[in-house]
Amino acid sequence: MPQVLEFRLPDLGEGLTEAEIVRWLVEVGDVVAIDQPVVEVETAKAMVEVPCPYGGVVTARFGDEGAELPVGAPLLTVAVGSAVESTGGGTDADSGTEDSGSGNVLVGYGTGAPPVRRRRVRPDGLKAAVAVSVAPVEAPAPAPAPVAGPAPGPVAVVSPLVRRLARQHDLDLRGLAGSGPDGLILRADVESAIRSAAEAPAPEAAASSAPAGERVALRGVRGAVADKLARSRREIPDATCWVDADATELMAARAAMNGAAGAGAPKVSVLALLARICTAALARHPELNSTVDQEAREIVRLPQVHLGFAAQTDRGLVVPVVRDAHARTTESIGAEIARLTEAARAGSLTPAELTGGTFTLNNYGVFGVDGSTPIINHPEAAMLGVGRIVPKPWVHGGELAVRQVVQLSLTFDHRVCDGGTAGGFLRYVADCVERPALLLRSV
Repeated sequence: MPQVLEFRLPDLGEGLTEAEIVRWLVEVGDVVAIDQPVVEVETAKAMVEVPCPYGGVVTARFGDEGAELPVGAPLLTVAVGSAVESTGGGTDADSGTEDSGSGNVLVGYGTGAPPVRRRRVRPDGLKAAVAVSVAPVEAPAPAPAPVAGPAPGPVAVVSPLVRRLARQHDLDLRGLAGSGPDGLILRADVESAIRSAAEAPAPEAAASSAPAGERVALRGVRGAVADKLARSRREIPDATCWVDADATELMAARAAMNGAAGAGAPKVSVLALLARICTAALARHPELNSTVDQEAREIVRLPQVHLGFAAQTDRGLVVPVVRDAHARTTESIGAEIARLTEAARAGSLTPAELTGGTFTLNNYGVFGVDGSTPIINHPEAAMLGVGRIVPKPWVHGGELAVRQVVQLSLTFDHRVCDGGTAGGFLRYVADCVERPALLLRSV
C-alpha cells in the first residue's frame, strides 16, 4: 500500500510569508522524481521554482494558478512506496492487492480516500530556507456535528496568516493593544479591530467615494516594494544631502580601463566604478553601513558590505545584492552586477540574492533624470542616488569649460549619524568621482 505524503509550501527566504502560484509544472497523475521542480511561484522577492523533496505520483494539487498561498499551506500530495515504484513494469502482485483500491488513485482518478489538508502551526522564529513539512496523509474521519461554542483559539501575531489578515484590512498592528500574555497581539484582537473599523460612521459620501478607474492589485514584487517603501517612510527619520561633481576624469579613467582590456573583454561599467567608490567611502564612514535595532535601541554596525543596486524589470523594481563588495575589485563587482542584472530581467533571482543588503546604490540616471531623493531600502541606513552624467558648463582650472557633470544624492537615517558624517561620506564619493586616483589609496 503506497503512502500518500503532503508537500507544503516551504519558507523560501527571510521575511516571506506567502507566495503566488504562477505556473504548475506537473499534473495530477504525473510521476515526479526527488527534487524535481513541481510549481513556479512568485514571492515578494523573486520568481522561484519549488522542488518536491520526494518522488512518487502526484495525487492532488492545491491552488489554481494566480492563487496566493501562505507558507506552510499544502501544495500537493504524492503517493510514494512499493506500489508506486512498480508502475514502471512490475507485476500485479508488486503493485498491491484489491484491498488497496483499484490502483487508479495512483494516477489521480481516485478510488482511494482523498488527502486531509491539515494546518501546520509554525513555532515563533522558525525559519528554514529549504525546509519543508512532510506528513503522512491519513484517511479522513467522519466530520463531527457542529457544536455551538467559541471559535478556535486565536493565533499570535507571529503567524503569517494573522499578519496577512491585518495587511488585507490596512490595519497597523503597532496601534493595537494585545490581550494575550505580556500584551501579545492575538487574532481575536485583529478581528475586533476590523469589526470596529467597519462599524465606524462613514464620512460624507462625496469625500469617501473612490474615483472610478482601473484597479491594480498590490501584490507580488509590486506589493512588496510598496510595503517596504511605506515602512521606510514610517520608521526611518531620513534626511538627504546632495552635490554636483565633475565626472570627466572618471569617464576618462573608465575609457582607459576598457581600452587596455582589449577586444572581447568585459567592459567596466560606470555603476561598477561607483560601487567600488561606495565601498571605499563606507570603510571611512562605517556608521552608514549599519542598521537600527529599534526594540533594543541599538545601532548595529555591520562588518561586511553587501551592496544592493536598484534594477528595473518587467515585474517592477528589485534590488539584487553583491555579497562582500568590500572585498571585491572593480572588475569583480562589475561581473557580479552584470550577472545579477541578467538574472533580474529573466526573473530567476533567488531570495538569497535579493536579501541581506547593507547599503544600496541607485542609478536613476539611466532614466534620463538629474536628481532624486531616494527612499532608504529598509532596514538599511543609507542609499546613494546617482543622476545622469551630461555635459554642462563648469569652472575648471579657473576657467569656464564644458565638463561631464553628475548629481549625487545621499539619503541617510538620522538616527545612525549626523549631517557631518553624511556630508563627509558624500564629499569623499564626489572627490573620488572627480579624482579617481584617490581610490588607489584603498585598492
